[in-house]
Amino acid sequence: MSRRNHYHVYVIELSKDVLYKGRFRKSNPDYITGNPCVYVGMTGLDPDVRFDKHKAGIQSNRYVQEFGLRLLPKLYEVYNPMPYDGARDMEVELAIALREAGYGVWQA
Repeated sequence: MSRRNHYHVYVIELSKDVLYKGRFRKSNPDYITGNPCVYVGMTGLDPDVRFDKHKAGIQSNRYVQEFGLRLLPKLYEVYNPMPYDGARDMEVELAIALREAGYGVWQA
């Protein structure tokens, strides 16, 4: 893997308890009850390392730190690795696609 193509998108499943947070609910008006709630991000690290950092509170998203359960590699591994611009764009596209599928999505 070249240094240039070392970026990754990743998806973390969040506990359904995140639905009690008003800001999360407000960002997902078309959420379909029963679908997963997820966080979509991008990183220059391995997604497993990034997840561990979130949970440890290191440059963490508060929803992931509090509600993060596990990575969902089936939703993102086909895209990785990629250059920075590709990962930046794919993070947004993946979040939009999951929201359109009725997922509850947080993307920072």
